[in-house]
Amino acid sequence: MPQKLLKSAHYIELGSYQYWPVLVPRGIRLYTYEQIPVFLKENPYITDGYRAHLPSKLCLKSIFVLSNETVNIWSHLLGFLLFFLLGVNDMATVLPLSGASGEDYVIYSVGLFCFQVCMLCSVGYHLFCCHRSEKTCRRWLALDYAGISVGILGCYVPGVFYAFYCDSFWRQVYLVSVLALILAVFSAQVHPHYLSQQWKLLRSALFCSVAGYGVLPACHWVWLNGGFGADIVQVFFPRVMVMYLIAASAFVFYITKIPERYFPGQLNYLGASHQVWHVLVVLMFYWWHQTAVYIMNYRHKNPCPGHATRG
Repeated sequence: MPQKLLKSAHYIELGSYQYWPVLVPRGIRLYTYEQIPVFLKENPYITDGYRAHLPSKLCLKSIFVLSNETVNIWSHLLGFLLFFLLGVNDMATVLPLSGASGEDYVIYSVGLFCFQVCMLCSVGYHLFCCHRSEKTCRRWLALDYAGISVGILGCYVPGVFYAFYCDSFWRQVYLVSVLALILAVFSAQVHPHYLSQQWKLLRSALFCSVAGYGVLPACHWVWLNGGFGADIVQVFFPRVMVMYLIAASAFVFYITKIPERYFPGQLNYLGASHQVWHVLVVLMFYWWHQTAVYIMNYRHKNPCPGHATRG
């Protein structure tokens, strides 16, 4: 290896291991759970592989270091790329072939933009959570929570728009109410104790409430269409249920810290609950995007009844 490269890299020292055979920028090392700052101690079952005490420049460089955040970072970085490419494909191919209207282009742009924002906010937090400044880490954590809210909004916008495609009044009512809920969550984040450990359950309850609110328009939509026997309900209600099943599964992994709870120290780098949560969030967004494409094509092929008004 060239002498110049040897001077700028070294074998990274791992907490409870001796050496990790990966050359990394000088100044980066990994720590055990006992060695990291208190504000990073979220999961005692992940015992090793922590980055900590890094300035912004080294936080960025650590993206290529194998740590317990590697899967979290790259799963949503690749998720961002997925939704960006889906957006390009939608605008260039899917929507034109579907005879999409201007409204369709706006709805898909908003939905995919929200998904991309969610992915990037998550990447930012997991990349900079190892910053030497607790204040900086907290700011990125707040941005991560804000990104989750934006991602939820990205699910609601196409869902409500196409569910109430033939009823402009209820479409506007539910879109405005969802937006109000998201803004309320943003407002709650201003509270100085919002990111504290004491508010952890309240934060979870808040996000569950915003996500669970979707049950109300879903039930209303079923009723407006004549119940579960209606053709459109039989076609699309199962897809809604699959989306909620994925979301619920992701949340269960997130809250329970399973499977590492039963294998402490064995899933530090791969297979931990937060990594499963990340993958399921990407899967949920992708499923909902494909559902939106499906229902858009259905709406175009099945015009609204004459007595309904399309907004």
